Amino acid sequence: MATNRRVARVAELIKREVSQLLFSGIKDDRVGLGMISVTRVDVSGDLQHAKVFVSIYGSDEAKVETMAGLKAATGFVRSTLGQRLRLRHTPLVVFVEDKGIEEGSKVLSLLNQLSQRRETSEVSPDSDHDGNP
Repeated sequence: MATNRRVARVAELIKREVSQLLFSGIKDDRVGLGMISVTRVDVSGDLQHAKVFVSIYGSDEAKVETMAGLKAATGFVRSTLGQRLRLRHTPLVVFVEDKGIEEGSKVLSLLNQLSQRRETSEVSPDSDHDGNP
């Protein structure tokens, strides 16, 4: 149980530090092409690996460039985490694009379209007052 809390605490610390680095620490211009935020961090039980999930808002080209910039910056990110977090072993960092927000927006858009279709079909001039054609 204490291990799970430790893993969760380290994940939260990494999320906070990487978020700060994205805002002001990483100098690679590619990282600034899209609006980017850290959505979550998964840390392995042995604290050796960290997957940093990022959401990127922008064009497909900006997303590709941003991910390339993040990949290039992983060494810098890891060394900075090592200095700031003071862990026995600094985890290997891998950035993963989180498409959950984008997919959620698409689902909401489809639901809105369905709702609008339903409203227009219920109010069609061919129906009587009981809703029957």
